[in-house]
Amino acid sequence: MDVVIAGGHGKIALRLTRLLSERGDNVRSLIRNPDHSGDVEAAGGEPVICDMEAEDDLSTFVAGGDAIVFAAGAGAGSGPERKRTVDYGAAVKLIDAAHKSGITRYVMVSSIGAHDPSAGGEQMRPYLQAKHDADAALSESGLAYTIVRPGSLTDDPGTGRVTLTDDMSVRGPVPRDDVAAVLAASLADNALAGRTFVLVGGETPIADALASL
Repeated sequence: MDVVIAGGHGKIALRLTRLLSERGDNVRSLIRNPDHSGDVEAAGGEPVICDMEAEDDLSTFVAGGDAIVFAAGAGAGSGPERKRTVDYGAAVKLIDAAHKSGITRYVMVSSIGAHDPSAGGEQMRPYLQAKHDADAALSESGLAYTIVRPGSLTDDPGTGRVTLTDDMSVRGPVPRDDVAAVLAASLADNALAGRTFVLVGGETPIADALASL
């Protein structure tokens, strides 16, 4: 499988790149900063320099791919405007690019709370609104989508055990290792197309948790 990861230098994205490359998939990582190329290559991916905010048409960057993973984000300290142009705008540009390039599989790294941005705190609300709107655009796109909404992210070692649920009220931490493992497994499972679920730490092995959705 040829997988294009948007936001390829992120902590989850680099972990996902390692997992995919180790199982024999080809990974192209869209990154804005050329200085991050070495980290992508060390993880087994091919760095592709792409400023998703500046480019109007992203189809040339994803052409030939089998799947897209949107793992990009404006990041901490960014204002509402950048959250809108990255967390929402870039995601929508990649939906358009997928259609133009004949890519049907699209996996979104969203966020807990994206189902109801109004319930978030003042600082979080623009981020959650951007994620909510990107998720809505993807779910209405006609693509074979999977939307993963992780809990609070940690750098603890992964356990390989999680809780996956469509109960959007569930909250909890989850290691980035386990988020990457769930994304990798989701890409390989077409039965998860059309699903949106919350991901937090738990006691169920990842394969069993995905099978029970």
